[in-house]
Parts: sequence; structure tokens; C-alpha cells
Amino acid sequence: MGELGVGSRGMGDFFFHEKIAEVIGETGAVVDSRQLDDSGVVNIDGMGLVVTVDGIHSRLSDFPFLAGFHVTRAALRDIYVMGAVPVAVISDIHLADDGDVSKILEHVAGISAVCEVMDVPYVSGSTLRIGGDMVIGDRMTGGVGAVGIGEISKMKLRKNVVVGDVIVMTEGAGGGTICTTALYNNMPEIVEETINVDFLRAAHTLLQSKLSQHVHSMTDVTNGGLRGDAEEISKVSGTKLVVFEEEARKLVNKKVIDMLDKLNIDYLGVSLDSLLLVLPEKYALSVIELFDDVGVRAGVVGRVEEGRGAVLVENGEEKDFTPRFRESAYTPIKKVVGELTPPDFDYMKEKVEIATKKAIEKKKRVVSKLK
Repeated sequence: MGELGVGSRGMGDFFFHEKIAEVIGETGAVVDSRQLDDSGVVNIDGMGLVVTVDGIHSRLSDFPFLAGFHVTRAALRDIYVMGAVPVAVISDIHLADDGDVSKILEHVAGISAVCEVMDVPYVSGSTLRIGGDMVIGDRMTGGVGAVGIGEISKMKLRKNVVVGDVIVMTEGAGGGTICTTALYNNMPEIVEETINVDFLRAAHTLLQSKLSQHVHSMTDVTNGGLRGDAEEISKVSGTKLVVFEEEARKLVNKKVIDMLDKLNIDYLGVSLDSLLLVLPEKYALSVIELFDDVGVRAGVVGRVEEGRGAVLVENGEEKDFTPRFRESAYTPIKKVVGELTPPDFDYMKEKVEIATKKAIEKKKRVVSKLK
């Protein structure tokens, strides 16, 4: 897991998620894991049932309220960016045998806080020990899932992006990742900047507006930062994304960007929790003004052109904008691990290809037996 970069939101992680999609195979869903979107969608009598799940940030295990708050916000974001409205939240909490049960209550409080503000019912969940009696420690882990409803014809999928569109981004102050960065680098005052629901309010306001019909694609700047999002959107839409560094930088919370600069962390490769929209240029200003009405800053940070891949325009020059092997190193330990592609990455990929084929073969054997 560690050497391949799974969960580290970079090239290794993206590669492995493609293999997961291969194992799952054809599902019959409107949107499944192959489309690299934020949520899955199934057709229920012409309406889209949108489903997603997010795991808590592992380094927030000792800060259970923050872990619950940020993972819930992430799950609701994933529903909104599909062009759907969230209708329910569920959770799964695992606490090691020595863990203080107050962690669970704090975690639930963090989840509930977001749900109450956004008026989304928190309806059910699972609470278990990690490994039962034999696991020593107080580590907490788990996830939050969300369900939403939306019209299939109005889904804001990444593949809907077309040449000539512009890219609009809202101000980002980060979520679990920025919160962790602040805590692990002794800058706890920055945590307060992450306690907001600006993204959710902006997305909700947009979906209630007639302007939403003109938006082709929506996503959140999370996995691998803008680098990762631009690469994924380009891949599924068959277009070239051009991002303007100077404009993107302006839309990072001032205190957050100051912290990232001080710690020498690449803000383009880390989760900013901004809302990213791709739409025709003639509607961009109206959408920006709509967000401004609810107190959320936004601006144009790029455009869509013919071609493939993504480029960054910095000081008038086009630079490579492909994701690194891992997201930007945002804790002292991550800086030691580094972001460079390991020399045996191709060898590891070959082994994963073999494991993928074996998993698919096993699935087929069992399915055949069950049928």
C-alpha cells in the first residue's frame, strides 16, 4: 500500500483505482467507478440515486470531532458536485480496544454538526471495535456515506466538459488535509479557517438556480489537488485543461496559503476543498456573482482546449501539470517519504496487473457457481 502510493492521492493511487474498476467490471449503473467521478449513480424510475462514501482522515484519529466534521463535509460535497441534493448520511466508526468511548461521541457530534447546518438527516451507522480483544491501542477509523437525489439528465459529470469551456473555482480553505497540516506543524490557529460550509452553501445555491443548467461539470479540489483533478477531467473528457497559476493562488484562503508557502508545500498538489466548475464562458461571471451573494469568493482559473492532458501557465509560460506520485507532502513524515515515483513502480504495476486478473478470474468462478 505504502510503496505503491495507494491512498496517497497521486499517480500510484489513480492507477490502482483503475484496477479496482476493472475488478468491479460492468455494473449497469449510470455512473460507476470507471468514470472517475466523485459518486456513483443508479437509475431509479428516471431519477438518479447518487451514493458516495469517504473515509476519515487517518491523522485526525486523535481529534474525533474534526474527523467527523471534515469527512461528513467531504461526503456531502461528493453528492453536490454530481448535480444532486443530499438526503441522508450514514457512518461507520471503528475504535481500538483501549480507545476512550468519548471519541465516538465526539465523532458523532462532528458529523451531526454538518448535517444539522445543511439540514440532511443522519440516519444510521455501525460502531465496532478494531479487531476485538486482541488489538491494543486507541486508534479510531471509519467513514461517512451519503445518499442524494438528482435528475440524470442534469448530472454534472466530468466527461461533459467541452472545448471552449472555462474553469471557475471557489475560495478554498481546506478540510481534513489542511487541518492535519496545521496540527502536525504546530499551527493550530489555521484549523479554525477550515471550519466552514462555504462549499456546500455555494453548491446548494447553484443547484437551486437556473444557472445550474449551463454548468457542464462540477468537482471538488481534493484528491491530488488541482493537479489530480485536471488530469482526471482531461482523461475522461478527451480535452486539454489549461490552469492559470496566478488566478488559482488568489482563491486559496490567505492564512492557508501563507502556511503552505512557509512550510514549502505545493498548494496545487494538496486538497483545497474548493468547488471547481467547468462551463461556457458567457455564464461564468453570473455564477461568480451568484456565489458572491452567499459570501463565497470565486474566479476563472483556467480554460478547456483541444488536445490531451493538463498544463499550468505560470509567468506566461506553459509548464507540465501532471500529478506527482503522491500528493504534496504536508506533514514532517510525508516530507521524508517524498513525492517522487519509486524506481520499481513499473515492476509493481506488473504485479498489480497479475493480481487484478486473478481477482477477476476468482470472481467469475464464484459468480458462475452461484448462478
